Amino acid sequence: MPGDNARKALVDSLNGLLADYFALYLKTKNYHWHVAGPQFRDLHLLFDEQAAALFALTDIIGERVRKNGGATLTSIGSIAAKTVIEDDDRAKVDAIEMVKALRDDNAKLVERIRAAKAAAGEAGDNATEGLADDWTDQAQQRVWFLTQIAS
Repeated sequence: MPGDNARKALVDSLNGLLADYFALYLKTKNYHWHVAGPQFRDLHLLFDEQAAALFALTDIIGERVRKNGGATLTSIGSIAAKTVIEDDDRAKVDAIEMVKALRDDNAKLVERIRAAKAAAGEAGDNATEGLADDWTDQAQQRVWFLTQIAS
């Protein structure tokens, strides 16, 4: 049976992942609202679709934290403290620069998901391990789509 340290490491990893999802959701929405240029319609719709997919997983990840006996993130400050996704407070960003930033951020998310999956394995949480495979696939698809636009 896994020890408390493995469970605490999993909770910490999941909270980091949850923070990343919230931060990437907000960044993607920012770009959705502010994208401009010849690809406006396509990128506006793509960013909205991707933001919705990111937000949809926040509750699932938060509930995995609770099911593992942990406390979830509680505020914007706790998100900021745990995320590896960099803010972009600019309203005017070149559309292709937006695409590249989101591509790179989703690639970081893949790595964080893999770390959470490994922590889940150490903690004996096969439910989170299985979910992480789907989360990885979704993030890799976003990276693929964005790469095709920015190449």
